[in-house]
Amino acid sequence: MVGNGVIEANDLTWEQTVEKSSIPVIVMFYTPACPHCRTMEPYFREFSGEFAGKVLFARLNLAESAWIGERYGVMSTPTFKFFCGGKPVQDLVGAIYPAILKKRIEEVLVHGKECAEKSTGVDYEVSGYA
Repeated sequence: MVGNGVIEANDLTWEQTVEKSSIPVIVMFYTPACPHCRTMEPYFREFSGEFAGKVLFARLNLAESAWIGERYGVMSTPTFKFFCGGKPVQDLVGAIYPAILKKRIEEVLVHGKECAEKSTGVDYEVSGYA
């Protein structure tokens, strides 16, 4: 746990934390050197308190867990990816207005389960490496 209800996910905890969560999850993919990540961090923590019990907030350091970022198509930081039922349903990229992030969290709470039911699963056997 990072604080303010934000969980620090990694390769070992990803499946249990994100893919098997019973509630929606928002993951902030970041790198330690990313200045925009540091800008967004206080808002991410604030929203984790505001939506506690309704949405799980997690961070994933791409410098340490690059494969997970690759698997989900994360190409820059920060990337905020929303998961419902273990499936990615939406994402936002960059230092966005905090009000947009909050609005998207609210929308995922309303429509996320429906969206996840209509999404295709992730093929875990696919990799860019032969």
